[in-house]
Amino acid sequence: MTVKRMDNVLIVVDDLETVKAFFVEMGLELEGQTTVEGPSVGSLIGLENVRATIAMLRTPDGQGIELDKFHTPNAVRFGPVDTPVNALGLRRIMFAVDDIDAVLTRMQAHGAELIGQMQYEKSYRLAYMRGPEGIIVGLAEQIG
Repeated sequence: MTVKRMDNVLIVVDDLETVKAFFVEMGLELEGQTTVEGPSVGSLIGLENVRATIAMLRTPDGQGIELDKFHTPNAVRFGPVDTPVNALGLRRIMFAVDDIDAVLTRMQAHGAELIGQMQYEKSYRLAYMRGPEGIIVGLAEQIG
């Protein structure tokens, strides 16, 4: 058996409403939100006394981002909010966009900080920005 597709990426957040609004502004659709708790959830993720609110967002082509706000146990911050891109572990999530300038302008108006941008030969424009809670979001616009 092989992998069929990637279903979602999990991002644990402190301010669920702010991060959710950020991704909705980028163009993701809120699929649903609920609170999960209890022993079955705890045994799945390896924690006790779990209570968390989760929000599932989807890109237009169906890729998912799951945002989790832990109420119990408290979330643990691992490193600084502005962790650099070369730190070990998951560092960014990247989206293909039609108009990188329009997305950057819109997201900077909503608090995103531009990290940098470049053009890769004659094929792609790329940009990295830092959103709420230090989440690094990459944008890729295919040229031509």
